[in-house]
Amino acid sequence: MADLRSIEAPFVVTEPSGVSIRDRLKGLMPADVKVLRLVGDHLGSLASSDLKARCAAGPDHDTGQWADRKRALTAESSSRWAGSITKATHDQWALARRSQLAHIHSLEAGIATITHRLSLPVGEKGKKKAPGGYRNAQEWFAKTRRLHLLQDRLEQQRADNQAGRVRVVRGGKKLLRTRHNLDAAELTKAEWRERWQAKRRFLAADGESGKPYGNETIRVTPDGQVSIKLPAPLAHLANASHGRYLLASRVSFLHRGEQWRDRISANRAVAYRIHEDVQRKRWYLTASWTTPPVKTVPLKAARTGGLVGVDTNADHLAAWRLDAHGNPVGEPRRFDYDLSGTATHRDAQVRHALIRLLHWAKRHGLAIAIENLDFAAETTREKHGRRKRFRNLISGMPVAKLRARLVAMAAELGITIVAVDPAYTSKWGAQHWQRPLTTPGAPSPAMRRRRWQLDDAP
Repeated sequence: MADLRSIEAPFVVTEPSGVSIRDRLKGLMPADVKVLRLVGDHLGSLASSDLKARCAAGPDHDTGQWADRKRALTAESSSRWAGSITKATHDQWALARRSQLAHIHSLEAGIATITHRLSLPVGEKGKKKAPGGYRNAQEWFAKTRRLHLLQDRLEQQRADNQAGRVRVVRGGKKLLRTRHNLDAAELTKAEWRERWQAKRRFLAADGESGKPYGNETIRVTPDGQVSIKLPAPLAHLANASHGRYLLASRVSFLHRGEQWRDRISANRAVAYRIHEDVQRKRWYLTASWTTPPVKTVPLKAARTGGLVGVDTNADHLAAWRLDAHGNPVGEPRRFDYDLSGTATHRDAQVRHALIRLLHWAKRHGLAIAIENLDFAAETTREKHGRRKRFRNLISGMPVAKLRARLVAMAAELGITIVAVDPAYTSKWGAQHWQRPLTTPGAPSPAMRRRRWQLDDAP
């Protein structure tokens, strides 16, 4: 008897637990820019030293060491600035640890694949779920050398993980490596230095409920007036009472502005971050806060009004309306996007495709069923070997970003998202739907649906 495929049960995706909005700080005076850079550079230096201390402590860090670090930072800034810096440090260290563990799993997967393929005779063909041997003796020998290289890397990563060592670069490793390739990046040393300093500045403050307008450090009034509590060494730069600096710019959040005003009017916590976009010569203010968890609707209730089955592809979203029994209704829809060009262009393309999909589902009162993809194991170099185009295709698909944006945007429109096993579209789709849907002269969806209903009839 053949083994049955295991299909994970579908589930209703929970809504996002946080909100983030951004607005530009327009009309800043030269004195404002100077103060922001001085404050950001000073706090960024404190954040760098705090991150160094946290990484040196490793997994032996405890609350007592946390209190000592915060006490040392308070003398050079303030209690609230110190709290924001230490919290950001902990988040960065924890993210580095998760990334380190993911890298270890990737190395283990690569080693297992190479070991399996080396154990097979040269030239042996692979199976559907397992790769075969290497093509020739030359490739086999090259992979033996790569196996030793990966094993050395894995041993080093495991040692670092056990010792609690992480390697973090404030400002980003990508920008740091650009320093050695300025000609390729078409940057001068001064331009790179300006970007590097902007990335390493720290101008972020956590919100605090009960304080005026939800934040004592970076305060924004309902009419958009922004003021900053200056660190102790820079208190002489204050232009307002209580050691605060009042910016000439005013913000007006167009997106979710009413929600933001309701929160700060009730003195509920709102976190703020100020950063400079060096390339655009602009400053931005980002506001964020958490939202209470919303109870999701049952899966049965989400299916009552019908679903839109969505399949993610390299250049488009394929959607088809489904009835209560899962049969396609009407004609399929296609929402294209272009993932070439800059990151900003790709992000805009994804958002445009999603909003067209959501508006179509909203007009018909439908929930959305999308495959719960995870390509983390599919992008490994060793699994697909020489199939570089296929590896690049999978790596280029913005699965995580698309999924996160879809959930957030659907919550705004009140649309339920249902996650299903990818086998529904990849395995079952290839087995049952691909041929009848791509064969010339194939029957219409209504005819196919009718035939399936007749086949299922007693």
